Amino acid sequence: MGRMSDTSPAHPEPVVLDIWCELQCPDCRSALDDVRALRARYGDRLEIRLRHFPLEKHKHSFAAAQAAEEAVDQGQGWPYIEAVLARTEELDRRGEAVLVDTARELGLDAEEFEVALIDGRHILIVDADQAEGKAIGVTGTPTYVIGGERLDGGKSQEGLRERIEEIADRLLAGAGA
Repeated sequence: MGRMSDTSPAHPEPVVLDIWCELQCPDCRSALDDVRALRARYGDRLEIRLRHFPLEKHKHSFAAAQAAEEAVDQGQGWPYIEAVLARTEELDRRGEAVLVDTARELGLDAEEFEVALIDGRHILIVDADQAEGKAIGVTGTPTYVIGGERLDGGKSQEGLRERIEEIADRLLAGAGA
């Protein structure tokens, strides 16, 4: 919590970008290019948070969201998320085995992933994200929320990164970052 409570002018709070996403969604995979570009442009001035919004039509997305949380606990959240999104078709075909294989390939504790998927230790986080997403009007993935504005990327990614950058620049200018 150290950074969060540091409100001195030398360390302005980063602007938060929430991305409501699910890991069996090809549109979320294409959104990764935007995430990488935003990361390169803003560094730690922009905090990019993946929020879970598993869709019923993708039967492995709820397990994938739990696995992503296990990866966060093991210190490899984004690398794991990117690796799973690169395998959406395989996840569709092979199911949860892909989640464990991906963990193993990244050098994570794959057995711990298996246990986490069985004992459901991350279900509350996933459920809470999904409930919050529904409450603010998220209906599909990816959906971006920055500065209180919701941008729906499920229909088209066209022009979204530019819009996110406009909002981020405005918020950072206002914060004196």
